[in-house]
Amino acid sequence: MLQRILSTILLWVVAIATLHYLGPPGGVWLITLLACATQYEFYRMLKRTGLDPFDRLGLMTGAIVVLAPYYLERLSLSIQTTDVLAGAVVLFALRILGEREPHNRMETLAATLFGVLYVPFMLQFLTRTIVLYDDKYVGLALGLWLVAVAKFCDVGALLTGLAFGRHKMAPNISPKKTWEGAAGGVAVSAGIGALLASLGRSGRFGGPYFPGDFTPLRAALMAMPIAAASITSDLVESIIKRRAEVKDTGQLIPGIGGAFDLTDSLILAAPIGYFLFYFCLAPDGQ
Repeated sequence: MLQRILSTILLWVVAIATLHYLGPPGGVWLITLLACATQYEFYRMLKRTGLDPFDRLGLMTGAIVVLAPYYLERLSLSIQTTDVLAGAVVLFALRILGEREPHNRMETLAATLFGVLYVPFMLQFLTRTIVLYDDKYVGLALGLWLVAVAKFCDVGALLTGLAFGRHKMAPNISPKKTWEGAAGGVAVSAGIGALLASLGRSGRFGGPYFPGDFTPLRAALMAMPIAAASITSDLVESIIKRRAEVKDTGQLIPGIGGAFDLTDSLILAAPIGYFLFYFCLAPDGQ
């Protein structure tokens, strides 16, 4: 537990320092690094199940998918992330014509594409959050808020589940998760979301960093579906790990595990958060 706490503190220090000193490019490359590490571990687990994805080509495509929303906009190109995905489908399809055995070509294509869609495509919504506003600090602050809400749901669910957990949520998937823990995680996320919104609007730390209509109440309400998505995302990771017969996805981070163990709750939370920002906060339907 001590290792997990120390690693968590160090990760937050690194993230905040990167955003402070490098701004949006630093945030985008940090997301890309985590997405690629997660996708690598994901492909490695798929191989344990007997599948054989094009991991190197998939990783290269995944990195482009995460970087695309930031750099394509600055280059004033009309290409979208979906265009990158379409190109990836063509490349993967061409490769299976001459590679792999006839009995696993279809599985290779499906596994490679799923790795790109489930990890980098979903996490690129964090990049899209960063570029959602013209003011770089607003996008960075919303992205950091989204990560904090999702990750603190894990903490709240763990502590509440240990103290009050009685009713199993999904015993066949993750036996330790309870409905009481999930409720506690959502409540903690709502509280953290409201607190960060209040601090970010107060100007005490050089702000305000959030949009004017991002009130503590609205932040708490928006945090709830994000927290629910993070819990679901964690359960999906548990399904994948059980199928691959692994406890942790790697040993990259002491006390936490692999990159997938770090980003698991963000994979479904990132698009939910982005769409909430887009429809509830973005000025002039941006």
